[in-house]
Amino acid sequence: MPGLTVRLRAALCASGLTVTLAFAMSVAQGNEATINETTSVGRVELGAPDVVADATVACLYPMTGRSASYGRDSIVAIRMALEELATDPAAPRLRVIVDDSRSKASFSVRMAEDFIEQDNANILCGMVSSGVGMAVSRLARQRKTILVGTDHASSRATLEEGHRYYFRVSSDTWHSHAAGARYLQELQREGGWHKIAFLGPDYEYGRVAWRDLQEAMELYGVSYEVTGSYWPKLYEPDYSLYIQSLLESPPDVLVVALWGGDFTAFIDQARTTRLFDLMRVANFDTGGDYESLVALGEMPPEGLILSARHHVNWPQTPLNRQFVSRFHELTGRYPNYSAQGAWAGILTIAKAIALAGDVTDTEAMVEALEGLEIQLPKDPEGYVSYIDATTHQIIQAQAIGTPVPSQEYPPARVILGNWKVYDAESLKPSPSLIERRRGRSGGG
Repeated sequence: MPGLTVRLRAALCASGLTVTLAFAMSVAQGNEATINETTSVGRVELGAPDVVADATVACLYPMTGRSASYGRDSIVAIRMALEELATDPAAPRLRVIVDDSRSKASFSVRMAEDFIEQDNANILCGMVSSGVGMAVSRLARQRKTILVGTDHASSRATLEEGHRYYFRVSSDTWHSHAAGARYLQELQREGGWHKIAFLGPDYEYGRVAWRDLQEAMELYGVSYEVTGSYWPKLYEPDYSLYIQSLLESPPDVLVVALWGGDFTAFIDQARTTRLFDLMRVANFDTGGDYESLVALGEMPPEGLILSARHHVNWPQTPLNRQFVSRFHELTGRYPNYSAQGAWAGILTIAKAIALAGDVTDTEAMVEALEGLEIQLPKDPEGYVSYIDATTHQIIQAQAIGTPVPSQEYPPARVILGNWKVYDAESLKPSPSLIERRRGRSGGG
């Protein structure tokens, strides 16, 4: 193994990629144990050495705890993006630093400050938790440093607290829940439901997701009765009290905004009760993630309605197939949705640098990012994602489906199908909504 490790490190360096020894060994062995609930890889450096890099990009991702897989897959996707850039002689050479956010806001702010002061980072990126993303965004605004968010989703980040230096390249709570409201509207027209309940994590992301869903349902003229809203803490281990309350006052539809291991834990605990006999369960932003589908097993509960920020089997475009296939070649597994966000972030940053000409010209970088178009694996045929110049939020189509049997992406035994697709432009927040949201906080 020492000889293999040395050869792998040499090969990575020769290709313009540098990486910690632990991560190099993980990729060589197809070993996921390097980034798991008990072991941190610590700081990872990828791409060009500092002395020749055109820009330093510093990313924060969780590498420990229940959300560690998001950091693990994001690192792989960053490698893939750097591979692609290496094939273009005109592309900027990026040095990319990744470190463990620990999903803690105050810790992440200190880390971001160190990235700027000690590593001379030109651009910040990443983050999974919306609480972390919002905190680092406030620092970016203060320091006039560009931040490209790749996975956290609170719509407040681009609306109430949107600012000149913050951009996001993954779907937010507004777009996913606007699509969800459209789905629920169509389901209601089919005579499917009237009473609704909501269960989401008691922090920024969950609270904003519920607000966005309610506002979108009002926009689309959906009439409903709320039977309850439930707020477990992030990483809650026991959902039994919430499940019991739902059984005592069952809605027709339960919308869940838990993500990652939290959503899996809730589903597993609810399966031991009659919950799925009494209500349909929807998760419009994260529930259709590949890892969640694996956890459903061969016989998922009846009535699930799911989506995610990226799907391994939708859209069936050459770019998405290539992205998923390359990820599988590198790791022996299929990506969770955070991978596409990290891939998009690095390529977006590179394209903006090429357009601006100099990463240190912050105003030119902002102008390059505003309205920037970039083809992403999530884009259906004939559509190209772009960053809205007003909100700095990427605009993308949304697809919602239900689990169907499939052996195509093992170890998952089901995959999403029966798609309903909502075009990107129809989901954009209206100018009046943007004005109202920003007027509440004085943001802009």
